[in-house]
This record gives sequence, structure tokens and C-alpha cells, in this order.
Amino acid sequence: MIISRTPFRISFFGGGTDYPSWYRRFGGAVLATAIDKYCYITCRHLPPFFEHRLRVVYSRIENCQSIDEISHPAVREVLKLLDFQRGIEIHHDGDLPARSGMGTSSAFTVGMLHAVHALKGEMCSKQQLATEGIDVEQNRLNETVGSQDQITAAHGGFNHITFHKNGSFSVNPVILPAERYEAFNSHLLLFYTGIKRTSGTIAESYATDLEARRPYLSALQDMVAHGQELLTGKDDLEPFGRLLNEAWQIKRSLSSQVSNQAVDDLYAAGLEAGALGGKLLGAGGGGFLLLFASPARHEAIRQRLHHLIHVPIRFDFSGSQIIFFDREKDYLSEEDRRRFQPVAAFREHSE
Repeated sequence: MIISRTPFRISFFGGGTDYPSWYRRFGGAVLATAIDKYCYITCRHLPPFFEHRLRVVYSRIENCQSIDEISHPAVREVLKLLDFQRGIEIHHDGDLPARSGMGTSSAFTVGMLHAVHALKGEMCSKQQLATEGIDVEQNRLNETVGSQDQITAAHGGFNHITFHKNGSFSVNPVILPAERYEAFNSHLLLFYTGIKRTSGTIAESYATDLEARRPYLSALQDMVAHGQELLTGKDDLEPFGRLLNEAWQIKRSLSSQVSNQAVDDLYAAGLEAGALGGKLLGAGGGGFLLLFASPARHEAIRQRLHHLIHVPIRFDFSGSQIIFFDREKDYLSEEDRRRFQPVAAFREHSE
């Protein structure tokens, strides 16, 4: 049995420039961090005594005979990519809800890749996990998603990610003294709006014609270096919060679907209570609201947004990990395993 643990993420600046249609022409950059909220994937070889050969448990339960029958798109494509031939049982659990702007879909894909590789007895690098995750989501599933989520899920840490015109990427950790990390972390507040949305649908409203939004995306890309300078300096962190506010106003200009009146009201309430800036995470439209404020203002902000769920967060520096590995039990000999999977084949052979 294998259990993988893969972190979700917060992106501060550069979102939108991580779409291939943008960075293959202009390059791209993102400033993002993994956090201590995770996707867990448990998988094992399915013993050959059941009528189904494949079992996938998430918000639904799927019992299938072939990979092509699996409805969950990421599970299906990961098993195809890795040419998984044996029976398998897969369970998913997550600390945060799906469709919430925290990179949950990409964390699932990366965690699946890591777990299935491990089940096959294969070690893989963080770079490989990120690259395969991007391939699954962008090429095999044809989803309108960027490339930052898979990279942060695989690598973990607080990074300046650079996207190159040739399609490659570089992951550069942001190096800060421990006390600066603590100070920065202490300025962050994360709230769940309760508004679910599909990021691909929102992203399609602006990512399909990024050239028309070039001034906005260029400004967001420039903010990555500026934000990093503010963090690595020794001055007060307040300008970082104001830069977040500026970036959010630009992002809202990308499409009418990025925000809505309910979100605007929540954001305004946070600012009135003392936040310096913030943003909706992910493509926008709902999900989680990040606010940046002096710790002295946090209680007032939590009181003002008391009807929302406040989620304390810390940074994660480990990335996707295999946190449990138990050697497979030998239910059958190798010869019998080939002959008698699934049990229907066993019955047919016996007759």
C-alpha cells in the first residue's frame, strides 16, 4: 500500500503568465508557495478476488474492469500514461474542497502520479512529477490550466518560478531568514467564501486570447520581481500587501468572470477592517480569499468576516511525498496473477 501527500498552494503574483499560450511567446513568472494543507492518495494492488478489477473512491465510488471505463479523468489518464496493467484500488482525501482556487486538481494529479509510480516500484524526481502533471492536464485532458500548480505541488516551498519560451521552467527558491518567513506568514489570512467554481471555465474567459490582454499580463509578470524584492529586503512588509491589492485590481480587469459582487463585497469588508490587500486565489470567481494585513488587525478582520471559515496556514517545504509504503502481499504466484484477474476470468477458467 502507498500513501502520497501533496500540498496545495497560494500564488501571489504572475498568475496568467503560466499559460503556455503566453509564456511560449513572452516568457512568464510566478511567485507562489505551497502550504500545509494536502491532498492524500492511497493506492494498492487490488487482490484478485473481486468482480471488479479497478476501484476508485473519491466523491463517487467507481468499480470498473478496464481503465477506459473510469469516469474520473485524471485517474484514467494517469493510469494510461504509466501503462498500469494490474488491478488497483485508489482512495482520495483532501484537507480543502475542490474547485476552490488552491490548486487542488493539480495536487490530485501530481499525487496520483507519485503514488502510482511508487506502486510500480519507480522513483521519480520532482521535476518529472511536475512535467508529467502538466502533460496530463494540458495535453491529455485538454484543460485550460496553467503550469504553476503542478510545479508547486511537486516541488513544495516558496518559489520564483520562471517559464521559458521553449516550454521549460526553472524553480528558484526564495531565500529568506527564518524570522522574515515568520513575519510574512503572520501577515496572511485565508478565508473560504463557500463559492465553488470551475477554474477552467473562468480561465477560458481570458486565457484563450491572452494577446489582447498583454498590457495586464505584462504588468502582473513584472510584479513577481517587485514582490520578491520587497520580501528579501529589510523594510516593513506593508508595501507587499499594497502590491497584492494592485495586482488584484489588474486581474479583475482580465474578465468579468474573475470577480463578482459577492466577492467584491467580501474584499471591501476585509480592506475596511484593516487589510492592505489580497486576492481570490486561482482563476477567480470564488473559492478562497487571501488577505494581507498586519497581525494587529487580524482579529478585527476575522470579526468582520465571521460568517466565513478562517483557515490558518503555514508554508510547506517538502512538496509531494510518499508518506507510507508497505510492501505488497503475495496473494498469488506471478503465473496465477496473470491467469486469474479479475475473478470472472478465474471462474471462466475453472469451468
